[in-house]
Parts: sequence; structure tokens; C-alpha cells
Amino acid sequence: MFLGTTQAISTIFNFTPEQAILTTLLAGNQGLYNRFLAIGLLWGWFAKREDVSISIFFLICMIIAGIYGATTVKLSILFVQALPAAITLLLIRVIAK
Repeated sequence: MFLGTTQAISTIFNFTPEQAILTTLLAGNQGLYNRFLAIGLLWGWFAKREDVSISIFFLICMIIAGIYGATTVKLSILFVQALPAAITLLLIRVIAK
């Protein structure tokens, strides 16, 4: 997410410096999203099922990642990534009441 233009990343993925610059925003969005997914999945795995706070955290992370992607890569990411998470978050809040 932050090291996309370093020599190490260019070497690992066999990128020219120009290619590394072009892919930095997309890789940053994917990295952020995947980190949020991993944290949410691990947290949910070790927590009690009755605790919806884990799901709420996980969904908020997905929304943040979607907003980041929409502002840095492509607006449609907001609708593909953040909107479904936001709708699910609203449904959880309605059902939990």
C-alpha cells in the first residue's frame, strides 16, 4: 500500500519504474481491502457468534476500503465494494434491534 514504487516491489513483480507508479493506487486499494478482510475474518473466527460487533467492524472496514478505492482508483468501486457492505450494515442494525 505504501511501498509500491520501491525497488524491492519492482523486482518482485518485474515492474519497470513506470509500471510500478501506474499500479500503486490499484495495489494500495487491494492491499487495504485485503488487510481489512483478513482482520475481520480472524476476529470473527475467534469470537463468539452472538457478538455482532465483529460483523459491524468488518463491514465498516469494507466501506472504508471502498471509499478509498473510489477516491483513488475508480468511482465504481464505491458501488461494487462499499455499497453492499453499507446495506448489510444497515440490515444488521435493523435486525439487531
